[in-house]
Amino acid sequence: MFSDAAIQDRLAAGGAFDPDAHPYAELLARVAKPGRYLGGEEQQIRKAWGDAQVCRFVLAFPDIYEIGMSHLGTRILYNLVNQAPDLLCERAFSPWTDMEAELRGRGLPLLSLENQRPLADFDVVGFSLQYELCYTNVLLNLELGQIPLRADERGDQHPIVIAGGPTATHPEPLAAFIDLFLVGEAEEVLPALLRTIGRLRRQGATRAEVIAAAVQHPGVYAPELYRVEEDPRTGLQVVVGRTPRGEIVGAPARVERVWVRDLDQYPFPTEFPVPYAEAIFDRASVEITRGCTEGCRFCQAGIIYRPVRERDPKAVIDAILEGVDRSGFSETSLTALSTADVSCIDPLIQELVAELRRRKVKLGVASLRAYGLSEGLIDAIKGVGISGLTFAPEAGTQRMRDVINKNVSDDDILASARRIFSRGYDRMKMYFIMGLPTETEADVVGIAETGRKVREVARELGLKRPPTVTCSVSQHVPKPHTPFQWAAMEAVDDLQGKIDLLKGLARRYKLGLKTHDPRESWLECLFARGDRRLGEALEIAYRSGCRFDGWKEVFSMERWLAALAAAGIETERYTRTLPVDARLPWDHVDIGLDPDFLAGEYRKALKGRVSPPCGKPAGAQVHPTSVAEAEAETRRLVCYDCGIACDMSEMRGERLVALRELDGVRADRLAREAAENARIAAHAPVEVVEVVEAADEGDDEAGVIPVDRLTRHLKSITGASILDEGSAFKAAAEAAFTRVRIHFAKAGPMRYMGHLDLLRVIPRMLRRARLEVAFTRGFNPVPRMSFGPALPLGTAAREEVADIDLILDDSLEDMTGEWSEAKREAVAADLRRRLEAVAPPGLGIVDLRVVSAGERRLGELIAAADYAVSLDDAQAEEVAAHLGERLAAPELPIEREARKKGKKKGGGRRGAPEVKVLDARPRIIDATIDADARLLRLRLKMGPDGGARPREVVEALVGEAIADHRFTRERLLAEVDGGYVSTRELGVCMRPPPPPKPRPAAVEAEAEAEVSA
Repeated sequence: MFSDAAIQDRLAAGGAFDPDAHPYAELLARVAKPGRYLGGEEQQIRKAWGDAQVCRFVLAFPDIYEIGMSHLGTRILYNLVNQAPDLLCERAFSPWTDMEAELRGRGLPLLSLENQRPLADFDVVGFSLQYELCYTNVLLNLELGQIPLRADERGDQHPIVIAGGPTATHPEPLAAFIDLFLVGEAEEVLPALLRTIGRLRRQGATRAEVIAAAVQHPGVYAPELYRVEEDPRTGLQVVVGRTPRGEIVGAPARVERVWVRDLDQYPFPTEFPVPYAEAIFDRASVEITRGCTEGCRFCQAGIIYRPVRERDPKAVIDAILEGVDRSGFSETSLTALSTADVSCIDPLIQELVAELRRRKVKLGVASLRAYGLSEGLIDAIKGVGISGLTFAPEAGTQRMRDVINKNVSDDDILASARRIFSRGYDRMKMYFIMGLPTETEADVVGIAETGRKVREVARELGLKRPPTVTCSVSQHVPKPHTPFQWAAMEAVDDLQGKIDLLKGLARRYKLGLKTHDPRESWLECLFARGDRRLGEALEIAYRSGCRFDGWKEVFSMERWLAALAAAGIETERYTRTLPVDARLPWDHVDIGLDPDFLAGEYRKALKGRVSPPCGKPAGAQVHPTSVAEAEAETRRLVCYDCGIACDMSEMRGERLVALRELDGVRADRLAREAAENARIAAHAPVEVVEVVEAADEGDDEAGVIPVDRLTRHLKSITGASILDEGSAFKAAAEAAFTRVRIHFAKAGPMRYMGHLDLLRVIPRMLRRARLEVAFTRGFNPVPRMSFGPALPLGTAAREEVADIDLILDDSLEDMTGEWSEAKREAVAADLRRRLEAVAPPGLGIVDLRVVSAGERRLGELIAAADYAVSLDDAQAEEVAAHLGERLAAPELPIEREARKKGKKKGGGRRGAPEVKVLDARPRIIDATIDADARLLRLRLKMGPDGGARPREVVEALVGEAIADHRFTRERLLAEVDGGYVSTRELGVCMRPPPPPKPRPAAVEAEAEAEVSA
């Protein structure tokens, strides 16, 4: 178990989050981004660990925290399971390599974030399989969670290991390691499955009995209940039937995919843990549809998520706005396999943008096609802060787009480029795939040619600054359950040759180019079309050190080739063309399609024949965008007759209802806006109040500012905004504002958040408090804030400080000098109350004050800081014995390693690190030791001179390094009259008036003459 008995006690105790008592406390400062491993986030659901739950479930996402916290499926399942009072759901993520080394070196397990429990303590451990190259991380999480890797090595005391997600539809490579696969969409099945497993485990059932009961649920596949044999035509192992035990317990002959008929029965969660560490998609995203109308032949998701189902548009708007308001995110997005093909996307975005503009929240729109974006829609998206759009032509020639059934033409692409560039967008990114069936060199060249034509559109428009055009190119991987599942994977060397060709063309055409490592794609193909024999290679590769195989930083082709050879894998079996009528390793998974549908689409692809979009009016690219258009549309809706029964009449009716509902949303919004405008007009001043003129026209802060000069005054402070007039952020960059100075404490999980994390956390808190922050005036507007000196990760703080510009209803009166001191105090008290109500765990509001015009800024004030450092008994004794003599010494030398900047010739880093010797003594203003409390107290000078850091000063005084989590910065200090005062106690501190401006000689002579007279 564990190497440290104290850690066992901490684990057993559970309890509320306390970073000092956290099992990882001693090692957090030693790893990058410790916020990945702490939990304690805002809106986290933490249930008491006890006997009240029927089943305890942990979502052990097989990738790092930043990826898993961006995954919408994790948000959905976390919320779904925790809504049930008899179920518990917690989260765990794969530790990065530095954390894995620390855990192994200390004998510590991988813990859940909520109750800090090892994975082995749960009834069920669940994996979401998004990508074949995450499979080694599945094994990593199992081993670090103290669970045997192989299912046949687990006893009754071990958790049941389940897996779902897209790649669970071709599960055989993981069959040796997973007890149960859940094939399809989990909402309707997972809670009941967890209850079955939990109840049986509490009744003392054996593992075999639990699995036998689990397969009675729809969509559940237990590999141990099925037999495999090698198919002589392909050399691949295929499932040929059930084992005798599988027949006895009634396992299904084929496992049918489960899917949700009505998404609105499962509203998208609006409350979810808000990550402190920055997630890949750090936003409040909402899934607006499942499935896709387009039928691209390479796309597995477009097949396995059939049929198309759309969420109620009003529910989408409500979910996004509520999610933004609760989380405080500054960005949101709509997610769908093809956003432009959602039936009511145009009016939906128009209504959503109107609400997001008021909140100053950016909107991202994913998976766009090069059609269907009206000019008004493009303007609306740009108005909420998006300066670039991404499209997916997928292929560079029309011939190739017909092969893959991509319903996009060159004219569509160039028309969209012209439309977005003419409206000020400065970036366009396009996704392409190479290595598709029947592809020629001309098709590859066509990728770069498409980018060149897009750049030519920008040149024709005569733009002052050419936009950035980027082509992102990945390799085709033939995926199960698609029309291309029988196609060959192109050889790595051939793919690399195509990449080299594109690199040369990209340089010639001045295009941005991003490519994917073809070796990773080749490995992805092995596991996508793999059988159970791949499990042996997987375990060998994992044991040899393979991790995070989708990350170029750690991917090792050499290890994988050695593992495949050791397992006796003939890789060509899995990458070559397969007979259309052969049995395949995933045939026992029933996606719901007609048996001949995929083969028919494959044959059409090889002939370059297209299939029309399903669910759209015959011959149409886009859906009707208004009620009138929808009512006038009489063309039949296309049906592929793919085997999944869709009621086209019902689909047409639902879409008409959605458009009518959006009309109602629009009417309600316009009514609210009219009422608000009327209220503002009713309270507008009817007379101009005379305001005292400033002492000097060139000095806006010398006195009270007249209203008619306020705009010029604001621009003298913030500068004129360079944003477009339609930008939602322009007004917030130039509006009257009130500056507040907030003192806050950092404790708990917040002490492990870096300065950049704080720059996200504070604005989120302001948005949750319904406070509008002023923005900077550049192309990429950000909240106007300034902070005291950054803290190292792990260091707590009692009185940090930040100045923030807020836009209040009466900030105009504040800036014109009309607020009394009582008014300022009342505003400050109200703001503090509102912020305390929404402050995230670990961030405490200590003080808040409205800053007067002309006060000194933080950068002018902070001169020193007080620290308290916790020591153990021996360290405290050592410091008490020698502190006096060390302070009395003329110098306190410390050593610091530093590498020379830049790179040496031929690449690589420059030589060995330099060792610098610094003197820590000039930093120390005062130092004392409280031996009883074992605290070293320090007062240190602050400054940008590059002197000794606080941890280096402490190391020099103590004689050894002290971990950052044992530091507390107690206060920041300003220097006043030769002494030091905390910035909190300082109060109003005005900048000295500027020296009088010299008057011209002629004016001076005239004044002297008047005096003489």
